[in-house]
Amino acid sequence: MKKKMENAKKTISRREFIGFSALGLAGLTILPSWTMQNGIRIAPSDRVVMGFIGLGRQGCGDFYSFSKCPGVQVAACSDVDTIKVARFVDMVKNWQASAGMRQRCDAYEFFEAMLERKDIDAIEIALPDHWHALAAIYSCQSGKDVYCQKPLAYTITEGLAIQRAALDNGRVFQVGSQQRSDKEFQQAIALVRAGKIGHIEKIHAKVGNPPKPFDLPEMPVPPNLNFNQWLGPLSDPKVHYHPRLCLPISLDPKENETEWAAWRWYCETGNGFTADWGAHMFDIAQAAIGMDGSGPVEYIPKGYDGAEYLTMKYANGIVMTEQPYREDSQSQGLRFIGDKGWLKVARGYIECSKPELLPKEEKKVGEGEYEVSPPHMQNFVDCIRSRKKTIAPVEVGCSTNTLCCLANIATELKRPVKWDPATLTFVDDSEAENHRLYGYKYRNPYSLR
Repeated sequence: MKKKMENAKKTISRREFIGFSALGLAGLTILPSWTMQNGIRIAPSDRVVMGFIGLGRQGCGDFYSFSKCPGVQVAACSDVDTIKVARFVDMVKNWQASAGMRQRCDAYEFFEAMLERKDIDAIEIALPDHWHALAAIYSCQSGKDVYCQKPLAYTITEGLAIQRAALDNGRVFQVGSQQRSDKEFQQAIALVRAGKIGHIEKIHAKVGNPPKPFDLPEMPVPPNLNFNQWLGPLSDPKVHYHPRLCLPISLDPKENETEWAAWRWYCETGNGFTADWGAHMFDIAQAAIGMDGSGPVEYIPKGYDGAEYLTMKYANGIVMTEQPYREDSQSQGLRFIGDKGWLKVARGYIECSKPELLPKEEKKVGEGEYEVSPPHMQNFVDCIRSRKKTIAPVEVGCSTNTLCCLANIATELKRPVKWDPATLTFVDDSEAENHRLYGYKYRNPYSLR
């Protein structure tokens, strides 16, 4: 692990490592055998000590949710933006003070150093997708349980590598597909699985557009950001710094992010709405029809041979298309169409063609409301203690990630792509097999093992 960290440091050509002594880095934080939280004495067996990697908008939201879970403590954090580090450390210390805990959160620029600590039980990962694989794999190899934001990875190969690392090292793993812990989606999954609307024939899943080519102009890198480290394994020479990739913030005056970082929307750095929302809606579809760990066998891109929508075909005859789930809405959601009725579900909304099965529910969902989900985090924490499978385990995240990547591969190749979910291979398609979203060569000194 130390060698990997030293290799990572060698990639920093713009400036040297920025010291975080002012933020509290002074060796390991060994917690006492008994601690207090909200006036409650927490036994060592009930305590879960966490480290956070990636401290942007999502990482802060995840911290808020984890802070609601009894027994959770935060010992350390890591990010390549020193201002975001300072914000996060301040948030943690304020929470610790209000909960009656010792105020301390050590900070690291290179997360590998944090993973060497023996007093940390679990790692939360809210990095850009191209960093998920290395951070998750190293965390599993370090004996840490992992909560990793969705989508699980940037490529198919990375997702499979994360799955192997989690299973081989016996780690509890939760993917941040928090809709799995939401009431409406749990109801929808249960009704479809129980056959209440009959045999499912079609699924309409609205997620949004695929990624577009990188077109942001190059701008000077601010001194608080290690952009070379932000790039990490990315090898595409077209990718350069622009504020929308990393979303700068300010502490004085206080200004937080007002949007989601734009790396999501570009082919070279992300997988667009196909994965950003597909990791939610396609994920729920897979769960409802019993395809967790599997997936479609054919992907037909929008526009091919007159196809009105991106179309995915399962071996059992079910067809899923990326299209609106309601006639009166372009928002993300799902419609399951069976031979005995239909069911629509989205965030804050559920409706069935058979009102006797459940009454229609619809409520306004606030901005960012679903980005914090204490029940999903609590499930992870409970499973750390019990060593049981989480509600969104690594196998689920891997199969959903594979589906999203395959959809984008077909879209970029502008033709159908066939896939065998059993053997995890393309069907006589060397061009698709060589696509970057199946796997790409990392830039030195990074490697996927």
